[in-house]
Amino acid sequence: MKTEKIVVDGAADVLFNNNVDYCVGTGRLGLALTEEYLKELKFVQDMIGFSYIRGHGLFSDDAAIYHEYEEDGETKVEYNYTYIDRIFDRFLELGIRPYLELGFMPEQLASGTQTIFYWKGNTTPPKEYKKWTDMVIALLEHLKGRYGEEVVSWPIEVWNEPNLPGFWYKADMEEYFKLFKETFLAIKAYDDRFKVGGPAICGVRDAEWIKGFLDFCKKEGIRPDRITRHHYTVEFPERIGHYDYSKLEDSKMRFENLQSTRDIVDSYEEFNGLPIHLTEFSTSYTPRGVIHDTNINAAYLARQLSGLGDVNEAYSYWTFGDVFEEQGVQNSLFHGGFGMVAAGNIPKPTFWTFYFFKQLKLFGQQCVYRDDNAVIVKGDKGYAGILWNIDEEDRVKELSFDLDGEYTLVTKTVDETNCNPLKLWHDLGEPAYPTKDETELIKSAAWPLVESGVVKADGSASNNECGTTHISVPVRKNGVVYFTLTKRNFTPDRGYDYVKVVEFH
Repeated sequence: MKTEKIVVDGAADVLFNNNVDYCVGTGRLGLALTEEYLKELKFVQDMIGFSYIRGHGLFSDDAAIYHEYEEDGETKVEYNYTYIDRIFDRFLELGIRPYLELGFMPEQLASGTQTIFYWKGNTTPPKEYKKWTDMVIALLEHLKGRYGEEVVSWPIEVWNEPNLPGFWYKADMEEYFKLFKETFLAIKAYDDRFKVGGPAICGVRDAEWIKGFLDFCKKEGIRPDRITRHHYTVEFPERIGHYDYSKLEDSKMRFENLQSTRDIVDSYEEFNGLPIHLTEFSTSYTPRGVIHDTNINAAYLARQLSGLGDVNEAYSYWTFGDVFEEQGVQNSLFHGGFGMVAAGNIPKPTFWTFYFFKQLKLFGQQCVYRDDNAVIVKGDKGYAGILWNIDEEDRVKELSFDLDGEYTLVTKTVDETNCNPLKLWHDLGEPAYPTKDETELIKSAAWPLVESGVVKADGSASNNECGTTHISVPVRKNGVVYFTLTKRNFTPDRGYDYVKVVEFH
């Protein structure tokens, strides 16, 4: 194996904004009425714990909020919050709050018939903007009445990817700007504590849209509370049967694209420093993107998570689970779904990348080392870090620390050898609908390899000076390794000799 040396300076203070647990994405909100969805979300919340969840379909017909009816020759409007209350109640029980994406259009309020996805979300402007803003404010008022003043802290985003004609009729920029303005002003008039963002674009003509949006806001005297955009990192896919095969784009180029948005926003005196939220990010942008189920996805996203906080206040992975129906109900267990968790609560390798970054955040806030393939933090108990290897030959990371005494090294390894449920599923014959026993077997192959050891500083330290502690950590191809190096408190019981125990015959 190739060896790479890392010298860790415990006094260093390296830029690293780890906001991994701020928000996570979901399919349309109506899916939260299903049992499998809630099981997957509970698993993710128990293991990681995100603060917010963002999904489509808040106003789509399956959520059933908006209704028009005729009475005495007059068209009237009424609202029904039965399903939304049920969904949001469950979210809050699981310790997660809605990131309110305002969309899509109720059919009775829509100006046209264009829809998107298997579940036919309407993507046309409202036929009457006053009815749209009335619906938005009525919902916010209802939510405040039900959940209290905390609702004003729930982030709001106006629409989703209006720069794509499928998501917004003809990708009409001026019409979207009108939607944003009317919505923003109505919300602020109701309660200006709500934070409202846009334009929620993906990567198509992103610079043109961001600049156009800010020009419009400047002209209208509007200051959005944040800028929102999306971030996907693959080339255009090749479709074979049900599945999409994509090549990963260069990480450096993708980070430069994010920096370009930051630069555009900061070029305006009125908007300099305005927070940017990536309200969706992943590798592939399709729900049949086979890369999502792989170990390389986990390693690539480790690099993304190490750097996304440099210019973005928040970033939300799309999505937490595989209950998702944009292109219809999935055909098989591993189908390239967006989720970090597959059906049956089988964690994919990518799940562990997010889990490791959350553990890193809990361990310590002082980053002492970061490069393209590693991030290390210091805490009260010692050091913790994440090491990854994106599609390269197996490596050994040799790390040295200025420490004295004995330390316990624990590593948790996710790679193609030690944590690869996709391979076991394949070896079993790729059962589309695995039995309960098959599911449990596949799940057993979906957990990191945990190893431990005791390390000591070289030589002896005196006069309060530290020695040097060395550790060697293998990081195989497409692997992600989480490690902790913590002070060992050795307190054996009288007569207990571990060496004698393991060697006694």
